[in-house]
Amino acid sequence: MSQSAPQRSLTASDIRARKGAGPLVCLTAYTTPVAQLADADCDLVLVGDSVGMVLHGLPSTLGVTMEMMVLHGRAVAPFGSYEDSPAQAFRNAARLMAETGAGAVKLEGGAHMEDTIRFIVERGIPVMAHIGLTPQAVNALGGYKVQGRGTDADRIAEDARAMTRAGAFSVVLEKVPAALADQITADIAIPTVGIGASAGCDGQILVIDDMLGLFDAFKPKFVKRYADLAAEARTAIRTYAEEVRARSFPAPEHVFSQEEPGT
Repeated sequence: MSQSAPQRSLTASDIRARKGAGPLVCLTAYTTPVAQLADADCDLVLVGDSVGMVLHGLPSTLGVTMEMMVLHGRAVAPFGSYEDSPAQAFRNAARLMAETGAGAVKLEGGAHMEDTIRFIVERGIPVMAHIGLTPQAVNALGGYKVQGRGTDADRIAEDARAMTRAGAFSVVLEKVPAALADQITADIAIPTVGIGASAGCDGQILVIDDMLGLFDAFKPKFVKRYADLAAEARTAIRTYAEEVRARSFPAPEHVFSQEEPGT
């Protein structure tokens, strides 16, 4: 979670206490300038493993490494960083907290991760859980499919209860049916943060490059585009290239004379 805002940063305990107190506003960010923009209006800024696709051009999040996450300055759990054992998960979580200054870590996985999350939380590291569609397990899930339809709803509901028992301070619900997200939100004591879930969740999160129209390789149904910055950027770059080739940039006002004072 970002701690670059001039206002007081929300802690994991603050976020947990917001259950039922009004929607939490959450976005991803991967760089300091974008995090500072998001901090002005968001309660939580998350550096997600979506950075692998959005900034590094990877075909999925599976290739994201611990080093990438440390480089981008905040904490989530890259593939292979916590599945081996609770002790491995704690070591990597502690490293991310120490090297990034993040306020918490995020771990994907449901009931099978209950012991691991409890192990980490008991050692003083706040954990945000993530259930439903978990991108790190996309191959096992058979692709980017909605989770929790039909009888599978019981599995997702139990995942949410397990994350609560384990001591997570909140849980992301990704790509689950709206009615199931509403049921889970009513049933568990920690805030739910939806992405492709329901407006009834305790908060919402989107990848900032998706909602600004910067990353337009694909557009999931759950993304609303609040701007089309990629189109504006393409126009600006094209104009710049034309002016450079025509030698109209730099113009006299952009260069320095021998006699000009100052720097």
